[in-house]
Amino acid sequence: MTIIHALILAIIEGLTEFLPVSSTGHLIIGSSIMGLIQDQSTKEFTKFFLVSIQFGCILSVMVLYWKDFFQSFDFYFKLFIAFIPAPIFYFLFKHTIDGFLENVITVAISLVIGGVLLLFVDKWFEVKEEDEEALDNKKALKIGLFQTISMIPGVSRSAATIIGGLSQKLTRKKAAEFSFLLAVPTIFSASVYKLFSYIKDGASFESNQVHLLVLGNVVAFLVGVLAIKYFIGYLTKYGFKVFGYYRIVIGLTILILHFMGIKLGML
Repeated sequence: MTIIHALILAIIEGLTEFLPVSSTGHLIIGSSIMGLIQDQSTKEFTKFFLVSIQFGCILSVMVLYWKDFFQSFDFYFKLFIAFIPAPIFYFLFKHTIDGFLENVITVAISLVIGGVLLLFVDKWFEVKEEDEEALDNKKALKIGLFQTISMIPGVSRSAATIIGGLSQKLTRKKAAEFSFLLAVPTIFSASVYKLFSYIKDGASFESNQVHLLVLGNVVAFLVGVLAIKYFIGYLTKYGFKVFGYYRIVIGLTILILHFMGIKLGML
């Protein structure tokens, strides 16, 4: 992996982590196009890099929403309730989920299906500010169950949790903000687990790899801050439809290339 590779992947992560377009899906596509997943000498570090740069995105949420983390115990309890289904689901279906992470076609199909759903979300869940309901523990758990769907690459964690919030009578803005806050424990735990697994398997970091990790997280943080600020305003005003069309175009393009016999790693 080169500095250019690291920059591109970090920008992709920062842009897509909080948008309903699937950061994991885009990172798999990006690393496949650059041939990083296919190269056995870089494959394991690439997989770790894709997870580790999420730390930068976590930091962007904590910086922008730092006041929200100085709330009552009830706030943290709701976050915990919403978070807990994800690790349970992952450990129950770990091998299947890890297998999906290397399958670009799974990503493409998920992008298309999710894109079609996003075209109708605004009509299905039209929640006005005056009709918004308070987030209780039961609603938080339901949002957490929505988050488990995002274990399938291409689904999008933010899309799943925002739609989960909308289904529980939250406005687009509140649903998006809770999705961002829920990303902190979810992404942090996933990153720590991957780091532990990486080191446990006997892997070590070379000096240039450490530099790449630092660079990736800094870039992901800066881009993530911009993405969050842009997305909240856009989502509140315009809704999901443009993201739905984008997902469909990207997903269909990948499928067409695949059936034409063109592998992403060869582009």
